[in-house]
Amino acid sequence: MRGFSRRGAAWLLAVVLAVSLAGCSDGGGESGGGLTIGLLLPSRAVPRWEKSDRPLIEKRIKELCPDCTVVYANAENDAASQRQQMKSMITRGVAALILDVVDPKALRSSVRAARREGIPVLAYDRLAEGPVSGFVSFDGAQVGRLQGRSLLEGMGAKADGGGVVMMNGDPSSPNAAWYEGGARSVLRGEVRLLKSYSTLGWRTENAHDHMSAAISSLGPGRIDGVLAANDSIAAGVVSALKSARVSPLPPVTGQDADLDAVQRIVKGEQYMTVYKPFRRETEAASAMAVALARDGDLDALVTTTVDSPTNEDVPALLLTPTAVTRETIVPTLVRDGVYTLGQICTPKLRPACDRAGLTR
Repeated sequence: MRGFSRRGAAWLLAVVLAVSLAGCSDGGGESGGGLTIGLLLPSRAVPRWEKSDRPLIEKRIKELCPDCTVVYANAENDAASQRQQMKSMITRGVAALILDVVDPKALRSSVRAARREGIPVLAYDRLAEGPVSGFVSFDGAQVGRLQGRSLLEGMGAKADGGGVVMMNGDPSSPNAAWYEGGARSVLRGEVRLLKSYSTLGWRTENAHDHMSAAISSLGPGRIDGVLAANDSIAAGVVSALKSARVSPLPPVTGQDADLDAVQRIVKGEQYMTVYKPFRRETEAASAMAVALARDGDLDALVTTTVDSPTNEDVPALLLTPTAVTRETIVPTLVRDGVYTLGQICTPKLRPACDRAGLTR
C-alpha cells in the first residue's frame, strides 16, 4: 500500500472535486451529460444508507454532472437480490456502477460481468472482490483502533485486565474483520476478551440475543466493557444490558453516529461512536464515478492502493474517521451540521443534555 499524508489527501481531494466540477460544465456532447450511473446500497438495517449516503450521492452527482441520471437499488442485505439488481443495471447499460457490496464473494461474478461489458465498478465503503476500478471508504483499521482506545478510556481502572465482550459485525462484510483487527490491536494485552460474537446482518435483534447469552454465561459482574462494531449493534447490546438490569452500564462503543446512538451517549448508555463524515465519502465517490463514467482514470482522485482477495493494487482513497464522546458531540456532529442540538436534545432528554453541558 502506498500512502500520502492526511493533509496531502485532503488538499488533493479538494483540488480533484474542483476539477470535476469544471469538467462537467463545458457542455455539449457526452461531456454535457446523458450518462447513467448505478448506485447499489446494501441494506436499510443501518440508517446511514438511506438517510445519508443515498441522498448525498444523488445530489452530488447532479451537481457534478447535471444531465447525468442516477438509478438506485437497495439489496435489503440479500446477496441474491443485489446480484439481480446488478444484472439489471448491466443490461440497462449504465456507464458506471457504485457498489456497496453485501457479500464480496457472492458478487464477484457480477463485478466480472460488468467488466466484460465495459462498465467500471467503484467499490463504495466495502471492498468488493473481482476487477473493481477503484475503492473509497474510511480507514477501517483506524475505526477499530478508535473504538478500542475509547473503550479502554471508558473502562478507567478496569482497563487493566478487565473483561470485555466483542460484538463484531457481519462476517460476510470485509469491513467487519477490518474493524475487529484494528480493535484487537489496541485491546490485546490490556484486557481479557471473554466472548466474541459475529452479528449477522449487523442487526440489532441479533446483537441483543448475543449480549443476553453473554450476560447469562458470564454474569453481569464480569463484563467491564463491550466492543460493539456499530451503533445498530450497540443498540441491541444496551437493550440486553438494561433488560438484565445491569447497573451501572459498562462502556459500550459504536460507529456511524446514528441519532439514537448520540442520544444514548447523552444519557450515558453508550460511551462513544465513530463519526465518519459521510459527505466527504459521498463527494469522493461521486467524483470518482463521474470520472469513470466518462472513461477517465482515477490517478488524480486516489491517494493509496489496497489489495482484495482477488486483486492487488486497487486504486483507493481512505478517509479519516473521528471518535465522538459526550464531550465532543458539539465540535464534531453539531459543528458539521449532522444534527442540531434541537434534534439531539428532545424535551425528554433536556435534563440529560443539561448535565452533559449541551445547550441550545
